[in-house]
Parts: sequence; C-alpha cells; structure tokens
Amino acid sequence: MPAHPRVPLSNPTTSSVPEPLAVALWCAGHGWPVHPLAPGRKTPAANCEECRSRPHDRQECPCRASGRWCHGFHAATLDTNRIRRWWGQSPRMGVGVACGAAGLVVIDIDAHPSPPPARARLLPGITIAQDIDVSAMTTGFHTLAVLAALRGERNPADDTGTLRVRTPSGGLHIWYRATDARRWQCSTGSGGSRALAWQVDVRADSGYIVAPGTTTPAGTYAPLGSVRLPASLPPWLAQELERTNHLPAAGSPAPRAFPARARQAVVAAGAGAIPAARALATVLADVTACAAVPEGAAFSEKLNRAAYTAGGLAATGHLSHDEADRLLREAAGIARPGQEWRAAQIIRSGMAAGSRSPFRRGGRP
Repeated sequence: MPAHPRVPLSNPTTSSVPEPLAVALWCAGHGWPVHPLAPGRKTPAANCEECRSRPHDRQECPCRASGRWCHGFHAATLDTNRIRRWWGQSPRMGVGVACGAAGLVVIDIDAHPSPPPARARLLPGITIAQDIDVSAMTTGFHTLAVLAALRGERNPADDTGTLRVRTPSGGLHIWYRATDARRWQCSTGSGGSRALAWQVDVRADSGYIVAPGTTTPAGTYAPLGSVRLPASLPPWLAQELERTNHLPAAGSPAPRAFPARARQAVVAAGAGAIPAARALATVLADVTACAAVPEGAAFSEKLNRAAYTAGGLAATGHLSHDEADRLLREAAGIARPGQEWRAAQIIRSGMAAGSRSPFRRGGRP
C-alpha cells in the first residue's frame, strides 16, 4: 500500500480545508476506494451522456474499464493515476468512499429534530413500554444513545477512539472498520425491514459515504478530535446490526413479482406478444424488487431502464404514454413509497430518451 499522503486531514491543528484531490489521495492511501461526487453536492458525479441515455448493465459497461467515473461507487478506485486524472478534469468535485470495497461500516446519525414516530420504530425490535415518555427522542443522537445505554455500552457518538466526522447539517458520521468478511448491508433509519434506530443510517456494502474534508455550499464534512482512522467495529454494535437484519439473507432472494394487474395492462394494450413487452415486465419486476433493499439496490438506474423501455413501446403505439407512465409510477411506488417526486423525474427523463429509440417488432432498430 502506498504511503499515506500528508494532507490537512492528518493534522488536527490546522483550520484550512484540503483540496478535493488531496482528500481523494489521502483516502486511497488508506485503502479506501474513492469516486467523484458532483461539485457542491453529496451525490455521485453524473454518468457520461451514453450511460445516461442508454439503459444497460453497469457490470458490463465499458466506461468503468476505460477509466470513467460512471455508475457512482461502482467505479471507485485506488488507482492514483486515475484519481489525479478525474480531479484534474474537475477539481471541485467532492469525494465519495465506497464503503463495501473499503471494508467500512459507517454509522450516519441524522440531526433533523422532528416529532418521534410510533415507538415501535424508534428502536426496531426493542419494546418501549407505554409509560415511558419518548417525546424528547427527536433526533438520531437520542435513539442511538438510548440503544447504547440499554446495552450498557459506550455511545458511538462519543467514541473518541475512531474517526468521527461532523456533517454540515449537524449530523455525525462514525467510521468503523469491519473485522471480518461479513458483508454488512446499508439501511436507513426509517427503513421497514432493516434499520438500526430511527434517524440512524448505516453505510456499508453497496453504499458510499462522503469523505471527511469534502465541502458543499452547506459546509464542510469536518473530522472531530485527533483520530483520523476507523477503529474496529465494536462487537456489541456488530450484534445489533446482525439483530436488525444488516446481513444478507442466506441465498439470493427471489425478485419481487411485477404486479399482476400491471402485467395484465401491458397485455391489454396489445404489447404482450412482442419481446419488448416481456422486457418491460422484466425491468418493472427489477424495480419492484428494490422494495426489499432500502439502499444500494440501484433503484434510480433500474427505474430509468424501465422508463426507457416503456418510452420505446409508447413511441410505436404498443402502449399508450399514459398507461406506461402509470405502470412505472406503480412499480416505483412499491419500491420507494414517499419518493413520488424523485420517481417522476426519473420516469420523465427515461421515457423521453426511450421515445427517441422506438421498439419495432424485431426489437429496437
């Protein structure tokens, strides 16, 4: 492994903000694969035009092999030459770290005060008696502190022995190093089937985290204290993650079926007999299958692919535009309820791109 670059992150006494390239090289020097974030944002840099307009399997995408940053954390690298080229092209891009490839488990505490949800959602799997007042549990700092107290353990938010990063919104990222080969899964604090605590997210396999030192218009992701490296994941926290379904189920789960009423609508529209209709049913099933995975399921990519397919069908009259839009929204609602605005944007863009490449009887031209 190359020597760790000396950048301001390694000097807790400095008040300067490191350049993104320095941050990326520092992370890579510690064995954490990095990928670019859109300038001023905490989301991955945009794919190339061809990747945006042509739905395809990211595993087979030639962009990654040719050194482009398409497909977010899937393109993360330790190659210093590639890193220098990426940030040389766009010096203001932020830095993301692919958690799974880096062997990291990051506890992401949100600090957005709001009335607590139903007590069963505060600490999933832990019963909170009705006579206990939970009204003061308004952020992830509160729920994580209670979880630690119930287990008689140190609150991770106060763990000065590991890298902790204050976020611009007042939240906290607590970085840990996985101690074995288990593939810890991502989750959100509001997830249904997998969640550690309300307003506490987990960034692990099939996810990424914003690197310390990255700056957005809201502020800088600033490391706290003097520790700059992740400590080992505490055993008690590993047990809690396992208890709350943060390990993949044995074997590969079967994809969630595309809703029967939607499949019937495709057939009723006259498209059921052509290969494109079968392709539409397949990609819509891929979208609905995301319901089983709160994060890291490539929901946006799968919905875009489905919208592209539906747009091609609609362009040649095999399916009406309104019906295609309805089917897509239905699938998206199953996979990501409450994200209608985001889904609508993806659907609109994907269908527009698909309509420029209509389906014919033998497939796309």
